[in-house]
Amino acid sequence: MKLSTASKFTYRLGTALRAGADLVRSLQSEADLGPARHRAAMQKLIDGVKRGESLSEVMRGDSYFPGLMATMTRVGEETGKLERSLLTLSEHYQHQIDTRRWFLNSITWPALQLVGAIGVLSLLILIMGMFDLPDLLGLGLKGGQGVLWFLFYVAFVLGIIGLTVWAYFRNIGGIQNVVPLVYKIPIVGPAVQTITLAKFSWTLSLTLGAGIDPIRAIRLSLESTDSDYYRSGANDAEQAIRSGATLSGALEATGVFPKDFLERVDIAEHSGTDAESIDYLTKEYEERSKRAIKVIAGVFTVLIRLAVMGILIFFIFRLFSIYINAINRASDPIVRHRFGN
Repeated sequence: MKLSTASKFTYRLGTALRAGADLVRSLQSEADLGPARHRAAMQKLIDGVKRGESLSEVMRGDSYFPGLMATMTRVGEETGKLERSLLTLSEHYQHQIDTRRWFLNSITWPALQLVGAIGVLSLLILIMGMFDLPDLLGLGLKGGQGVLWFLFYVAFVLGIIGLTVWAYFRNIGGIQNVVPLVYKIPIVGPAVQTITLAKFSWTLSLTLGAGIDPIRAIRLSLESTDSDYYRSGANDAEQAIRSGATLSGALEATGVFPKDFLERVDIAEHSGTDAESIDYLTKEYEERSKRAIKVIAGVFTVLIRLAVMGILIFFIFRLFSIYINAINRASDPIVRHRFGN
């Protein structure tokens, strides 16, 4: 389920249940919305509820629904506050959407500049072929076929970058084991870590506030980071809690959290209940996360603009050198004649 769909679904269903609407009828309204996959999933929920199954059980059996949604729905059913859990989830998903949208908006203009630079070079390659001009760019590409090859090379480079990002988020070949090295990259590393910690603390606050036991809450929160590097600490945290460790002690046992974060959790624990203390910590890291996103967006903006400038400067000097060489070749006979050789 997409984030936007998850946010709207949990909001509509939570609002309907808060207003006293019948669950099956509310789900039936959802079954008339969205793409075929969404409608089919809603129909499964309806059929399951009619058979006497709980909403969370049906969700857990369908990969369409996020794991956090299934768990929070179960908590809501057990506590009798299903509508509250759904509305809180909706807020959580909307926060993720807003964060992603802000980041994309921040890098839109630099990305357009890069596309513009690629377009200008493609046009120049096309013109060189149309008017049989010399290879001004030194790439060995001219005409329509040259444009296609040039765009292929650009697509190849961008594809490699996209494939690397895709492999990272899916931990292909255990690539997420380099996360500690990523965190050491100046400026970018700490920003990425802050965003991940904000997501973890937000989910932890949500689950503890809903009444989930610390073991399940930590496991779910580690899952919400979408990183196998963090997920790997779930069993260590569980063993620590079963041995009598505090929340901060359990997180320390995972070996994946920075010292600064653990110290703040420890301080927060002494100021109230786990849910209240983590909620306060979450607000702090949400603010840090916003600043971190601005930092990353700024870095991407600088990198894209440097790429555009680098491309243009390279080809400007290339054209200038061709111009100088042409002048030298044209003046060479005159020089030879004047100086007798």
